[in-house]
Amino acid sequence: MYKYKDEAMKILVVIVGALLNAIAMNFFLIPANVYASGFTGVAQLIYSVFENYTSLHVSTGLLLFILNVPVTIIAWKKVGKSFTFYSFLSVLLISFFLEVIPIQAYSSDIILNAVFGGVIAAIGVGITLKYGASTGGMDIVAMLLSKVKDRPVGTYLFILNGAIIVTAGLLYGAEKALYTLVALYVTTRVIDAIHTRHEK
Repeated sequence: MYKYKDEAMKILVVIVGALLNAIAMNFFLIPANVYASGFTGVAQLIYSVFENYTSLHVSTGLLLFILNVPVTIIAWKKVGKSFTFYSFLSVLLISFFLEVIPIQAYSSDIILNAVFGGVIAAIGVGITLKYGASTGGMDIVAMLLSKVKDRPVGTYLFILNGAIIVTAGLLYGAEKALYTLVALYVTTRVIDAIHTRHEK
């Protein structure tokens, strides 16, 4: 009985976490052109490159899903089936919510968007990690890399997210990179407050 309660609670948390991530993206980060952490930020960057430099239109939600498929297959074999299942469920739900929630700006202030987007996304990620899942993508890549070379997961997350900041700066100027850095800093601090240690 307790097992089913735990599983139901975990699914509920994954749903809420995914919804919060999508709200952070579509109401705050995407309208302000501020980039999120992890694969979500990578999906944003690819989306903006398609929008600005090609005639193709591919949604952020679909790109996020595509990026996570190969990582999920590797994680299923290398990390663990339960963790991978819930992580993939989280990705699936974030992709779905990104598609159905309209992109709408509530403020024209980029700092407000970066801070509120960062905080809301971090609450989503933090509660998901606390219940034994992840929001997929970068978390899993960092965990796999830490197994190959025995370094902390946080080191790899910092390097991978650093690449997003640099790319945003190269494509759209130093200002966008700095606002992205603000969002990533806020996200990291709030995740640490909710989930104080990263569990393998």
